Amino acid sequence: VQLVESGGGLVQAGGSLRLSCAASGDPLEDYVILWFRQVPGKQREGVSCISRYDDDLFYADSVKGRFAISSDYAKKTVSLQMNSLKPEDTAVYYCAAGYRRLCSQRPPVVDYWGQGTQVTVSS
Repeated sequence: VQLVESGGGLVQAGGSLRLSCAASGDPLEDYVILWFRQVPGKQREGVSCISRYDDDLFYADSVKGRFAISSDYAKKTVSLQMNSLKPEDTAVYYCAAGYRRLCSQRPPVVDYWGQGTQVTVSS
C-alpha cells in the first residue's frame, strides 16, 4: 500500500488542522493506520491509531481530547483532526500502515510509511 499525507501547515496556537492520509493499493480495511510525529533530534512518537474494529483505537496522552482520528474505507483515507493545537505539537507527522495488525499491539508494527507532512504551531 502507498500512503500520501496532506494537510500540514502553519497555524497559531489554539487553532486547528486536519491531516489526511490517502492510501492506494490494497483495501484499507486490511491495515491499521497510525499517525506518528517526529521532531528533529527526538524519538518518533506514536500519536494515534485506527483499525477496522470499533474499539481498537489509540491516542497518545499528549493529544487525548484534542485530536480525533477517523477513517473512510470507501475513499481509502484516514484523517487526523487536530484541535487546540499547541507549539509542542510542532513536528513532521507521518502516516503509517500495519498489515493485519491491531492498534493495541505493542510495540506498533509498521509495514509502510508515508513521506510526512510538516505541522508548525506558532505561539
